[in-house]
Amino acid sequence: MTVAARRHPSAASGPTRAWAVACVVFLVGEVALRLYWITGGRWGYTACDRTDLVDPGGGCGADRVESLPFWAGWGAVAGGIVLLAVVLYAVRSSGRLASASSWVAAALLTVLAFPLHLIFELPAALSGRPSDWRDLGARLALVTGGVLFAGLANASGPRRTPVAAGYRPVPRWVRRWAYAAVALPVVGWAVPHGLWALGVPFGIPERELDDIHRGLSTWTGVAITLVPPLAGLLVLGLVQRWGQQFPGWVPGLRGRPVPRLLALIPAGAVALTLVTYGVLSAGIVVGRLVTGELPWSDVVREWAVAATLLVFLGWGVALGVTTTGYARTTRAGQERTTATGVSS
Repeated sequence: MTVAARRHPSAASGPTRAWAVACVVFLVGEVALRLYWITGGRWGYTACDRTDLVDPGGGCGADRVESLPFWAGWGAVAGGIVLLAVVLYAVRSSGRLASASSWVAAALLTVLAFPLHLIFELPAALSGRPSDWRDLGARLALVTGGVLFAGLANASGPRRTPVAAGYRPVPRWVRRWAYAAVALPVVGWAVPHGLWALGVPFGIPERELDDIHRGLSTWTGVAITLVPPLAGLLVLGLVQRWGQQFPGWVPGLRGRPVPRLLALIPAGAVALTLVTYGVLSAGIVVGRLVTGELPWSDVVREWAVAATLLVFLGWGVALGVTTTGYARTTRAGQERTTATGVSS
């Protein structure tokens, strides 16, 4: 009888090391940029206020900022050091705790990036509206960091047996949630914004509609109206065959399995962002109502705007449930042990 060698628990696999190196490169870049800002440099820094963009292309006077906000400087440096410790722990001690720590880091970076802004700001920028490109770049960088840490979490977690090739149908309840995730941005976002673009004061005062038309070009309005629901159609991939196997028209990948992370990471990040935005925004509105800063009459007059917050929350929940169903359907049924086995 011979016993095959076991992998030491603290030894990192090749994929774990690769993801760890990518995470370290991301962290070094972020920390170096913050140290550059702390020493007085302002390249890539933005001082734009989201409510009053003045010269957004130039960072709204970022070069004139003398006192750097804590979380943009030393706070971010300290956060980078903590995340570096998470990476080192994942390399030295792969397992459930290391994976959970990396998932927390991925979720934190994703929430800080608030990628929901990208869904609206990028179309507006591409349609010609002056935009804060420094802010967009920073958000894209944080989203990238979230993806890298998610990859590290997946690589450092308990190994599972490979999923059998072929399409695995999702349960009916997952399909229902997916259809809800597709319908909500259409009904709750595209319809009211489309009516506003056509000049119909649906759920808002006519004066506010005039302000919208003065601040947005036609192409910007079209982009903001159509991009979210079109992006929402991608959720169908979580319940269709093309979400598990590349379709025949994809050169070189026909019939091959779709990597789970390619579907799970973007869907999970968007779901988390939508829920976070819905909860925080609703909390702010409730707080302003309680203090009297926001009268109920304004909410009634602009009920379509208030309802949008509930649309985001419901959209995020529906997408999150669908993503969970996809993950459960495509995952392996049992863990793969670190030992190569015992043979006789």
